[in-house]
Amino acid sequence: MKNSVPEPANRKTNLLDLDKKGMEAFFVGLGEKPFRATQLLKWIYHEGVTDFEQMSNLSKALRVFLTENCIIVTPEVVVEQHAGDGVRKWALQTHCGNRVETVFIPEPGRGTLCVSSQIGCALACTFCSTAQQGFNRNLTTAEIIGQLLVARSHLDQGQRITNVVMMGMGEPLLNFDNVVRAMNLMTEDFAFGLSKRRVTVSTSGVVPAMYRLTEVCDVSLAVSLHAVTDQLRDEIVPINKKYPLQELMAACRDNAKIAPRRTITFEYVMLDGVNDSLADAQGLVKLLDTVPAKINLIPFNPFPHSPYRCSSMATINRFKAVLNQAGLVTTIRKTRGEDIDAACGQLVGKVADKSRRHLKIKLMEAGHVA
Repeated sequence: MKNSVPEPANRKTNLLDLDKKGMEAFFVGLGEKPFRATQLLKWIYHEGVTDFEQMSNLSKALRVFLTENCIIVTPEVVVEQHAGDGVRKWALQTHCGNRVETVFIPEPGRGTLCVSSQIGCALACTFCSTAQQGFNRNLTTAEIIGQLLVARSHLDQGQRITNVVMMGMGEPLLNFDNVVRAMNLMTEDFAFGLSKRRVTVSTSGVVPAMYRLTEVCDVSLAVSLHAVTDQLRDEIVPINKKYPLQELMAACRDNAKIAPRRTITFEYVMLDGVNDSLADAQGLVKLLDTVPAKINLIPFNPFPHSPYRCSSMATINRFKAVLNQAGLVTTIRKTRGEDIDAACGQLVGKVADKSRRHLKIKLMEAGHVA
């Protein structure tokens, strides 16, 4: 993607911040017809054109205005890494000097991009390396959708992005508006055109935002669960103290009503001696009894100074057998990109921590922190 620079110029409007609805409002505000939004989206996302002068179906006057007042800018690639298993990771520099990380996971017939939503994370989950970096700020819509544009421009011939998971750095639902606009662009026919089933947003359980998401955005939902009792989840996923399991499950049931046969993916990191007993597996079966669910068991990926170890494969397989016997579709996530710290829970970027965590969470939920 051309025009990747570390900071926006002269406070011009970055058009990557606008989804189709926002783009239409932008052009109507200029006295133009709404269809100009479709034209511009196609130039950017279908043709890869960022030079307004090349947008030949726009009037000369409009091209001049856009050149003088708007930009199309993505984050800048500062590091690109290739894992032995084909996984690729990009460290992207934002205009404030911090970095976020984006990971591409190739598989036969598909390519999944793991996208970040925040610089750092304020939720302090104890098993996640990202959470240990602190929190700086939310990413803009341009910085989120820019990750797709950057990745697409760096992929090898024959590779393409078929799936997006909002499972990179940060808690997506604490950056609600920017994430939703970015997902609108991911699923917009005139932008990336991905199926809503192929765009997944993951949350640690920000319950009010889950209800709001159900109302405005029909993408797939994944929930970072990791424990089946409030006592343990309070410890390893601290937001559970604010939104305990009973409230979380009610929000999941509400989301599952969006579409027939919709299932929610529950992510469960396997921590040796912490949450991996047969009693835990049986508790998970009971907890998900009223929720259409599939389960993704995630072998813990270690990071420096972590107090945890990964459960043995024998333990993980026994855990899985209990879930399968109860009729729950369960997979064990294959660890990918571990040799470049691109595996689940290992993304760290470069974060200047500005957080007072509890205040940040409260303000973000209220919509007062960008």
